[in-house]
Amino acid sequence: MAVIKELIRSEADSTISFGDYTLKEKSKLQDFEHEGDLYKVKTYNEITKLERNGMFVYESVPGTAVNHMKVTETGVQFNVEGTEDAQITVELAEDTEYKIFIDDTNVGKMKTNLGGKLALSVELNKDSQSKVKIVKL
Repeated sequence: MAVIKELIRSEADSTISFGDYTLKEKSKLQDFEHEGDLYKVKTYNEITKLERNGMFVYESVPGTAVNHMKVTETGVQFNVEGTEDAQITVELAEDTEYKIFIDDTNVGKMKTNLGGKLALSVELNKDSQSKVKIVKL
């Protein structure tokens, strides 16, 4: 896969893809409509951030490209790529325990904070993707 040159796009499977970690300067796109929601993405080599209807959804440091992100009541899943290991924060249900899978390997359980944020590290290798799946317990 590759970076998302249009910054954000809807996929045929009702998921979204976003982010371009190759950009040297900040780029953003707002008011992108997908399934009745408005999305805003900010991305470049240092950070990628996604908001839905003005609310936080995803952030990575450094910047990443996210493919086929699907958020449901029971969690979130997506494929992520970048040039180096990334710290990823996602918004989920507050004060809730989740099971984390990276490349189909169970890496453990984590609990969101009172704001609903869950932070995890993902080891990334250039030119390959990691599959992230976070499931509510």
